[in-house]
This record gives sequence, C-alpha cells and structure tokens, in this order.
Amino acid sequence: MINAARGSLLGIEHLGAEAILGMLKLARRMNPQKPRPLLRGKKVLLLFYEPSTRTRSSFEIAAKSLGAITTLVQSSGSSIEKGESLLDTGYTLRALGADVIVIRHPNAGAPLLMAQHVDIPIINAGDGMHEHPSQALLDAYTILRHKKTLKGLHVAIIGDIYHSRVARSAIHLLSKFGAKITLCGPPELLPEVAATLTPGLHITRTIEDAIRGVDVLMLLRVQRERLVGMKISLQDYIRRYQVTMPRLKLAKKDALLMHPGPIIRGLELTAVVADCPQSAIVDEVRNGVPVRMAILARALGRAR
Repeated sequence: MINAARGSLLGIEHLGAEAILGMLKLARRMNPQKPRPLLRGKKVLLLFYEPSTRTRSSFEIAAKSLGAITTLVQSSGSSIEKGESLLDTGYTLRALGADVIVIRHPNAGAPLLMAQHVDIPIINAGDGMHEHPSQALLDAYTILRHKKTLKGLHVAIIGDIYHSRVARSAIHLLSKFGAKITLCGPPELLPEVAATLTPGLHITRTIEDAIRGVDVLMLLRVQRERLVGMKISLQDYIRRYQVTMPRLKLAKKDALLMHPGPIIRGLELTAVVADCPQSAIVDEVRNGVPVRMAILARALGRAR
C-alpha cells in the first residue's frame, strides 16, 4: 500500500470496513441504464495480462457508463510480447495520458508494484493467487440485495481454495463483517494452513457438512489440469464435491448459490443447480457493472 495513489484498490485484506461500506453504498446509486458523466474525458486503461470475460467487460462498460474513454492493452499484440517490463508498461500508459489503470496479472503483487511507481490510481482486477477485490465487493453487494446484513451469515466456500484469489478476497471481506465461514475441499486444493487466513475459519472435507444450514454457498471453478498428478481424480472430485440438487437442499430454503465464473457445468455443479431459483450467478455478473462504476468513481474522486 506504500505510496499508492489515492483511490487505488489493491486488495480487501488491508481495506477498512468503512471504505468497503462506502463503495457498496455508492454502487447502489450507480445505474448503467442511466449513465452519469462523472468521468467525462477521463482515460481508463485496461491492462490485461490474462484472459477475462466478466471482469474486463464489466470494467469497460462501467467506465463508459460514467463517460470515460477506455483503451484495452493485452499482453498479446503489444510491447509486452517484446519483453517490456511491467513498470515500463505502466510508465508508457501514464505518459499516454491514462488517469487510472485497471490491471490483471498472473503474478501476485504486480498491482502493488505498479502502484508504488506510477502516480495514478491502480485497480487490481486479479493478481495471481493473491486477491480479486472487485469480485469480493460485487459478491457482497449481491448478498446484500437478498440478505439484510452480512453479520452472522453462514457462508460455505467449496472448491479449489488454494489457487483462488476470489476465495482470499471473499474471506477477508466476509470476516470483517462477522460472517461465519466454512471452507470445503480435498487437502490437495484446501490445505489446513488456509485456516490461518483469518480468525474463526472452519475447514471440513465433507460437502454435506459444509452445506447443511448455510445462508450462502459459494462455489469455485476447478481446473482439470490442477488435478493432474494429484491423489484425487476428476471423477473422485465430482463424486465427493459436486453440488447437486439433493446436496443443495441441505442448505436453508432461502440460501443463495454463487459462483464467480466461468462455471463448468457437470464439474463443480450440475446444470440443474446452475439454473435453479436459488442461483445468483447471473446476478453477480449483472452487479459487477454498478460495483465497478463505484470503484472507478472513487478512484478518480468522483464518488457522489
């Protein structure tokens, strides 16, 4: 966080509860269907070193809904392919007139490094296995559209937690507001050390125990290639951890089913579960736009 420009969003772990609530409150005032020219003339640079559909598109739509000009820079087809360093890319984008940089990078800490050397706000759109702060904010926003408060909610997070920046940000945010969090997955994808992320985390290896009585069920994508060479096979994972309708019925009747996407139907959940009335998966995508509008408005001092 040292020397980061005011308005930067680098992670949830070191963000105060008041700042989080402020962004969620601001997001409620943002409506993509009724554009507000709060960022007219501002230049938003989308710097993506990794593939993205939801995050990149919603940041772009959010920026344009606020009247900003957007430019997408990807590693393929740019000087990054020629070996240009992260900082030199940042300096170049700043010199071209960027007012804010939204960055996704495969290495943890890349947004922080850029924020320490470039004098404009940096927004972390996902860095390695570290954090994905805007996803945590839109998930909290989605939950609060259905539940009165985060405090006391029982939330189960199931899947590949070890490799998940989404899980880390969600755990940090939910724990700040008094949610009870249960993590579930095989040891290969959920080591015991995960319980040290924040006080009060509970780990279980049995999906039925994780789901029983929960208010919110968050699923994480499992990449098939992650299972190669592990003791647990793909079929074994599906048998033990796939969310089916009988398993979902163990949760509270008004429980929310969430997933950051992309979902893999037939792996971490069945197609029926993905499309069931309790599913908030599409809502999460939709809510990403007003939340990211709020993030960008805050970054450029136009939070009103």
